[in-house]
Amino acid sequence: MFQQFLSLDLPPILSAMFSSIACAVLGNYLVLRRLSLMGDAISHSVLPGIVVAFLLTSSRSSITVFIGAALAGILSALLIELVRRFGRVETGASMGVIFSIFFALGVILIEQAAARSIDLDADCLLHGQLEAIFWYPPSSTEFFSFHTLSLVPSEVYSSFFTMLLVLLFVRLLYKELKISSFDPALSTSLGFSSTLLYQLLMILVAASVVASFRVVGSILVIAMILCPAATARLYTDRLQSQIYLSVFFAALSSVFGYLAGAFGPSLVGYPHSLNASGMIAVVCGLFLGSSALFAPQYGIVGRLLRKRALGLSVRREDILALVFRAVEQGRTVPREEAFQTFENSNLTKRACARLIQEELLSDSDPLMLTTRGEVLGRETVRKHRLWESYLVSEAGMSPDHVHPTAEKLEHFAGERLEESVGGEDSPQQDPHGKKIPQA
Repeated sequence: MFQQFLSLDLPPILSAMFSSIACAVLGNYLVLRRLSLMGDAISHSVLPGIVVAFLLTSSRSSITVFIGAALAGILSALLIELVRRFGRVETGASMGVIFSIFFALGVILIEQAAARSIDLDADCLLHGQLEAIFWYPPSSTEFFSFHTLSLVPSEVYSSFFTMLLVLLFVRLLYKELKISSFDPALSTSLGFSSTLLYQLLMILVAASVVASFRVVGSILVIAMILCPAATARLYTDRLQSQIYLSVFFAALSSVFGYLAGAFGPSLVGYPHSLNASGMIAVVCGLFLGSSALFAPQYGIVGRLLRKRALGLSVRREDILALVFRAVEQGRTVPREEAFQTFENSNLTKRACARLIQEELLSDSDPLMLTTRGEVLGRETVRKHRLWESYLVSEAGMSPDHVHPTAEKLEHFAGERLEESVGGEDSPQQDPHGKKIPQA
């Protein structure tokens, strides 16, 4: 059983994993440069190069196919840049024009090859044939012999060396690629051409697509380029962390996608397996979709939770400031008054309950500040009145118009505000003549 796994399942898993890692690492830079469609364009554009190489040589060897596809991919990248520059159209439009033409040309050439009774399977080219990658079962005694290793499918070697080339390229030019991705003008001014880096990046993308097309096909490879990078982007703002996460998601998608396609249907009683490359693309999409919902940094649910927590925090400070102002005026604040003062009474009730739980308010009616609550209420009122003074003196706003703005700003930038106007020379009164509490 183990030997069967090594022979039939391990080679396609390794090929898919190596290819997806190479594509994912480069996909990070396409996502950052807002050139996501470029991966799609190149993956479609290599098709005529593959067919032409096969028609000219009548050989399906990896070297022949790689050269033809690489030339087509590089040519498409150059033509996209020429159309964008001299045709004066946006990058997306130039990509759409070129890859549509190249892909249509590839389909026509495939039909011509089929008409000549040439063995060129369109499904393998377009959708990949990961299941066809297998290793002849080695005997246990010569498992790691030179002869046995020489029988390892060429797709494993090609995808592995492509991955090494991509990782070496990114490692050596990490700083240059980073700067040119975020600010091409700064990259050029520092002495390394952003145009040259862009062309090198496109050549590597074309090479990765070529190495991957026998794994997942020239269409589904776009999922391997963009989905892991886009998924990682939802978790972090640091490029290095994003690259590591994209590699993790790419490897995970390859393994889970293959296993789900090969063994998933049998677990539910279905006799046939699913296309492995298609399942890898599905798993990539599932990771991206679930991350878009639940990623803590930019996921929809995470953002809603942070927004809710921020709203609760702001309301807590508003209640403390309301009670502190009432104490200044020598009066009290009944709970019902607090509920009616602010919008969304349910949020106000939750905020009051939280303040009582944290012992910032006493559990009484009217609301009373504890010692800690008085300190926080004083701080909020101080920031509000300092903001009003700052907006009048520095921004030139009318004293009658600063209250709504200061009411929003009082919850943020407290330390900067203290550095700017909260020092020894800070005003003693706000524009309305009210005393500014001391820190």
